[in-house]
Amino acid sequence: MLHNSEYFETKENNPRDPNHWHALFLDNSVPFHKDAKAAFLYDSGRKSKQFLLPFLRVFGRLTIIFFQIFKAIAPNLINAPKTLHRFLYWGMKYWVSPEANFLILRHFYLGSEVLRFIKDNVDGAENIPMNPLKPLSINAVKDNLFLEHDLNLYNFIINLNKAIQERGLKIHPVSNPVFTAIGPQPIPFEEFPNRWTNFLDLASAIEIFTPVYQFFLTDNDFWRASNSLQLDEVIGVYAATIMSCPEKLVALNNKHPMIPLPTYGAGFRLVLHGLSTEVLHHLISTEKLKSEAA
Repeated sequence: MLHNSEYFETKENNPRDPNHWHALFLDNSVPFHKDAKAAFLYDSGRKSKQFLLPFLRVFGRLTIIFFQIFKAIAPNLINAPKTLHRFLYWGMKYWVSPEANFLILRHFYLGSEVLRFIKDNVDGAENIPMNPLKPLSINAVKDNLFLEHDLNLYNFIINLNKAIQERGLKIHPVSNPVFTAIGPQPIPFEEFPNRWTNFLDLASAIEIFTPVYQFFLTDNDFWRASNSLQLDEVIGVYAATIMSCPEKLVALNNKHPMIPLPTYGAGFRLVLHGLSTEVLHHLISTEKLKSEAA
């Protein structure tokens, strides 16, 4: 069962034992789609996050440091993205919770819509190539989904800014932004696996997946993917400029892309990356609803 907003909306509060995640769901200071927020918070309340994550985080970071030493000696010895994505698919199918799988696939979907929104609102950017990723089931992971997502982000920024420099384009506030890139909710995902083994929360799964990601890719691929997490700030600036709401960037937390952070913290920053995408997409969706109501 995938828990949506009704789980928290109908939850009774015990004044002597209030629930942390219930309080955060009812708080609306951070913009977030309510069903995605419910899934995120319900998943955060899993026992695996409370009892397993502290150990997995230490083990994962030590493993990343060990692999970093290995990759420094043989940076290109292992390059098996297909094997990597089969492993990720297997982990998502048999071990990751339905809520975490929902949030993972939703991330790729929303990320593609945000990039398309930016492109649609930069005059003269029509010819910039796009590679939208809109997976509807975990089977799509096997098509190098994670790696393609990283490449899309870099290629979009490079192609957009080359066009800006070569053709004199400009990202500026748009009085009536085009919102056709932002699709309806909910996204029609296929049902997610929900065996007794699907108990791993999102953060715990990411701490396991991150060193695996590092092992099966070249050192350059992993370094590039780790640094891509801080590009949230860049994409956020583009979107906030278009919508004339720079103050909203306070909700994005992967700061300062020009100052790379150590790779051993990539797992934690990947969770922030997912959170930032949800926040930015919901900000755009909210503006779309306002424009439609006007």
